[in-house]
Amino acid sequence: MKRVHMYLAAGATAVALAAGVVTAQPDVIVAEPAAQATRGIEHLNPQLVDLPNLNSAWTNMPLTVTLPQAGTYALDADVRGRITGPPGANSYIVARLWNETAGSVVPLSERMIIQLINRHPVGIEIGDNETAPISELVDVSQQTTIRLQARRLDRGSNVASVVEIRSDNNGYTSLRYQRIFP
Repeated sequence: MKRVHMYLAAGATAVALAAGVVTAQPDVIVAEPAAQATRGIEHLNPQLVDLPNLNSAWTNMPLTVTLPQAGTYALDADVRGRITGPPGANSYIVARLWNETAGSVVPLSERMIIQLINRHPVGIEIGDNETAPISELVDVSQQTTIRLQARRLDRGSNVASVVEIRSDNNGYTSLRYQRIFP
């Protein structure tokens, strides 16, 4: 929290303000507003988003946050992925943060969420669920919408049969922001 200093004329009474601390000095009155942190969190509420296309393009997830004003924000996402595949599958999910307002990726926000490499004998399908974090800083000059995107990539002799971004009471996919400057 930013300190607020108020200088009061001689003989005036100092009053504590909710915005900060007040100190008294004679002959001058100056008030500086306190900076207020802005924050929020959204969840991909119980659902799954299937990523059915092999080596797919980026898919928009139905999960966004709106940064309400100019500033520097800390962005954090927890992304839960699920993959199941037959022997020979080498498939993975990558996620990133997309700045819809600017039409560009949030720099360095790509993360591998989960990878499945099935080297078991013929006929044994395996699967896994994992949750991976994304944490980045972003500077914006106006109100800005940030969206989670994901894609699947298949590199093995076989492809995964299930590739999803999931969110339910076993593990939620979320996107959070907090304004840290100014």
